[in-house]
Amino acid sequence: MSKQPLEDKANGIHRAKTWEIGFFSLNNMSTNLYMLLMNSISYYLVGIVGIGVVLAGSIVTIMRVWDGVTDPFVGMIVDKTNTKFGKNRPFIVIGNVILFLTTFIMFRVIPTAPTGIRFPVFIVLYMVYIIGYTCQCVVTKSAQTCLTNDPAQRPVFSMFDSVWVTLVFSVIWPILLSTSLIPNYTLNSAQHADKINAFIAQNPSLEKCLTESNGVQVLSGFYNPEMWTAMQLGIGGIAALLAILAIIGISRKDRIEYFGLGTEQKVGFKDYIDVLAHNRGIQMLVVSASTDKLASSCKSNTTVMVCLWGIIFGNYALYSSASAITCIPLLLLTLFLMNKVACKMGQKKALLMGTYGSMIFACVSVVLMIVGANKGIMNMPIVSFVKPASFLGIFAPSNWSILGVLWIIVAVLLGAFNNMAGNIVIPMTADCADYEVYRTGRYVPGLMGTLFSFVDKLISSLASTLVAVCFAAIGFSEVLPTVETPYSTSILLVTIVCFVGFPMIGWICNIISMHFYPLTKEKMAEIQDEIARIKAEQSKAKA
Repeated sequence: MSKQPLEDKANGIHRAKTWEIGFFSLNNMSTNLYMLLMNSISYYLVGIVGIGVVLAGSIVTIMRVWDGVTDPFVGMIVDKTNTKFGKNRPFIVIGNVILFLTTFIMFRVIPTAPTGIRFPVFIVLYMVYIIGYTCQCVVTKSAQTCLTNDPAQRPVFSMFDSVWVTLVFSVIWPILLSTSLIPNYTLNSAQHADKINAFIAQNPSLEKCLTESNGVQVLSGFYNPEMWTAMQLGIGGIAALLAILAIIGISRKDRIEYFGLGTEQKVGFKDYIDVLAHNRGIQMLVVSASTDKLASSCKSNTTVMVCLWGIIFGNYALYSSASAITCIPLLLLTLFLMNKVACKMGQKKALLMGTYGSMIFACVSVVLMIVGANKGIMNMPIVSFVKPASFLGIFAPSNWSILGVLWIIVAVLLGAFNNMAGNIVIPMTADCADYEVYRTGRYVPGLMGTLFSFVDKLISSLASTLVAVCFAAIGFSEVLPTVETPYSTSILLVTIVCFVGFPMIGWICNIISMHFYPLTKEKMAEIQDEIARIKAEQSKAKA
């Protein structure tokens, strides 16, 4: 890629520098960090705001009514924006500022407010939060079109994105959560009775969240208000830094000559309706991306991870150990697949191959979960290959069983194929936007981005509702399971449903939708040639 010119005017191709793609990909991680924070919001709503489990799991979904109203307006504003600071960069700034301020108030002010107004205040704040998330999230998709239009280069974004997602979701966050945040903020009555009583006095709903272990009452870190303030400050600061780097990465390309046909145009509401009704690419991609998002959100839900590692496998510390062990092989395999499949065979084939691989290894993981459930054999002293690294304080359990080794192998394979299927949809939105330019001459990346933003938030929030309803059905209607909860067959079955069952539905939808998706690698080459021809004709007409 480095040997190719950034501009190839003969065929209308324009490319980005590799570091620009890498920097810009951090915008997605900036918003993903806030998604990580809100993934565990049910614990906060139950323990501190004081509502029931099912309502807590459903509230984010309910709020999508407001989201559905705001998303099209934000998309239209993006499509009509063209400032000295660019089309996309203003929305990164506005969105990130809103996200930080709203979450700061949520987790620092609400716990000190009168209990009767906490829920309505949270609702108002979350409504504003949604606007901020939409503003920043839409840029990840809309700016893809101006970043590069080289079909062979667009998957490079997904390669960078896969690195950041794997590092944060599979290593940094699990380690931080399971070995630092949860242990340090979990309180027991033997040592912290006064603090627990003070929290309960300020937040009466926390009393129902206490569990008993060996005659001592325990308040999980998930219900500790201080952990939420610490997470918000850390995540907010890092997300702001990533947003700044993303702005630097897109700055050279965020100019009108890289937008569609390179000219300003007026886009009205009727144009949006026509796009949604006739652009088969975006229709099928939304189906695929939304169901895939449901799959990943259910699979990675905090409660599901607590049940899998803390209850079924019986050692929550293994969560961080397994994540750290799988990180490097997962990254290498993901990048290998992206390079060999997405860059050379096209993005559609990459999504399909990732889907089939995910389905196969998800089924294998179910077998391992059933065999290893509540038997303590994930860390029997049969194999000891992480002990040399235990001095780092990362790999707490130094002995792993054969089952544990098999789980690591399957986790790497499942994660790599799942990463390829899930991450490739972001640059595919650029293909859909270019397809619309090819089809009608309209450049509407904002519509594409907000459509995905809406689906992303709707489906990810639906996952919280599904998980909450599933656990409420087996008796967890008042509080959610924690690592202190005893094992039961019902917990195993619900965890399997959330970890594999719901994702399987999403993967089947991927296969069906890609059957009707028209944008193959060959079709995208034809599209770029036609756009280049139109631009050349416009240049001659002006001359």
